[in-house]
Amino acid sequence: MTDHPRIPLAGVIGSPIAHSKSPILHNHWLKTYGISGYYVPMDVAQADLREVIAALPKAGFVGCNVTIPHKETVLGIADVVTDRAALIGAANTLIFRKDGRIHADNTDGYGFIANVRQIAPGWRPASGPAAVIGAGGGARAVVASLIEVGAPEIRIANRTRTRAEVLRSEFGAKVIVYDWVQAGNMLEDAVTVVNTTSLGMDGKPDFRVPLDALDPTAVVSDLVYTPLRTRFLDEAAAAGCTTVDGLGMLLHQAAPAFERWFNMRPEIDQSTRDAVMGA
Repeated sequence: MTDHPRIPLAGVIGSPIAHSKSPILHNHWLKTYGISGYYVPMDVAQADLREVIAALPKAGFVGCNVTIPHKETVLGIADVVTDRAALIGAANTLIFRKDGRIHADNTDGYGFIANVRQIAPGWRPASGPAAVIGAGGGARAVVASLIEVGAPEIRIANRTRTRAEVLRSEFGAKVIVYDWVQAGNMLEDAVTVVNTTSLGMDGKPDFRVPLDALDPTAVVSDLVYTPLRTRFLDEAAAAGCTTVDGLGMLLHQAAPAFERWFNMRPEIDQSTRDAVMGA
């Protein structure tokens, strides 16, 4: 009888999940580095989540990504939750450890910071206020990471003000909430400006926050990456700002998970971007 090594499996759990670019990304890396493994999309209903996750290690899975609507729920399923996942209130990465325990982490904030630093190496987040548009899951990761890198003040505006107020109560005095109609005003003297909403995404409403107050020295980032160049980024570039698209955040947040699962730190290069965007 031949003893074949077990092929490591990973994947992404969400519902819906067919739109996810994560399988393209991870399978590109597996092929690039000649790693024997597979990464698959898994559409899992909320009612089945705990049962499915419990079964995955038995099927050869070494871990998985988690996306909407399960990122909060998995915190109650994991045995170990990192401090940053607990702070953000969501996990996007699960590692199935050899001791049988499920380890939950959130690499979204890391991905955001790494992406900005790659595109704008001169960025100095501690040198002035940050302005964050939106107060959803993406905003939580961005706010936590901005605090970690020393942003002295984080201004937040959200269409539903109460959601922004929740972030202020959880992240503390550095967070200042603006009314949605005043979102354009909070950009004044901000060194970092981030759109964490779906405004401007293909199939979503246009981004209409006025950008007249943008400082041309600001670094402006959009978490949206479909389209890659949003109207928000085009207007910011026209104002002289350094702009950072959202694709890099997707790539950078995936790298630490890939390394933990497959023991190889992948490069974030042009071929990776081209593979994910279908070039």
